[in-house]
Amino acid sequence: MATSDRSDVGQLDGKVVLLSGGASDIGRATALRLATEGAAVVVGDVTLEGAEAVAEEVAAAGGQALGLRCDVRREDSVSAFVERAVAAFGGVDCIDHNVAWSHPRLDTDAVGVDLGVWDRVIETTTRGALLLARHAIPAMVARGGGSIVTISSGTSTIGESTRVAYGVSKAALNQLTRHLAVRYARDGIRANAIAPGFILTETAAAQVPAAVQARLAEANPTRRLGTPDDIARVVVFLCSDAAAYVNGQVLHVDGGHQIAGMM
Repeated sequence: MATSDRSDVGQLDGKVVLLSGGASDIGRATALRLATEGAAVVVGDVTLEGAEAVAEEVAAAGGQALGLRCDVRREDSVSAFVERAVAAFGGVDCIDHNVAWSHPRLDTDAVGVDLGVWDRVIETTTRGALLLARHAIPAMVARGGGSIVTISSGTSTIGESTRVAYGVSKAALNQLTRHLAVRYARDGIRANAIAPGFILTETAAAQVPAAVQARLAEANPTRRLGTPDDIARVVVFLCSDAAAYVNGQVLHVDGGHQIAGMM
């Protein structure tokens, strides 16, 4: 798969990566970047049409991909997703859990948060990551090991006055990551989380006013906003053999966003 900015040709050649939440934004960018580096990518999303569209985009660029429906809230859907990936490509080497759900208006504080919103956020973000790992790990062990990546958030390590469910779900992802790292390291499996700062996805660009984007970029030590590909490149690193001794870490990929006090 040809590209002019390929950083290390073929660093994921021969690897099979399962990607949940791959139909848009960071997930889409990650699918494209993984395929660029030689991986066969199984794109899962609750929207089948979106997953198939990204898989077709990868294939059109010369990569290998399969788009499947995967609702991480349903164990039967996750199990089928993993089984179909193994049937299509012969195994699983890496997984990247990229699914999250939030409702900023109703995800308020401990007293006021809508409990239905709380349950759905935890079910989608944290329980979904557990289910994907639960069903993929046996397949990874059968291949001799692999890498688990979860997309956390900078909010997982700070305190906020609102978005209590979102923050808790992401902090729980970090702890799940540490558990997986310790429990399955001797099976050859590493687990790490990525905590992005503000990433200028298509969704964010549509929702955040340009003036606010400009202020955020100016306040960041790098003087720019993050892009989906900034996250995708770190996913590639964590899935590759270059990260063979990186295990149990939460990597803040935010241009210095958090250490500069921007949160």
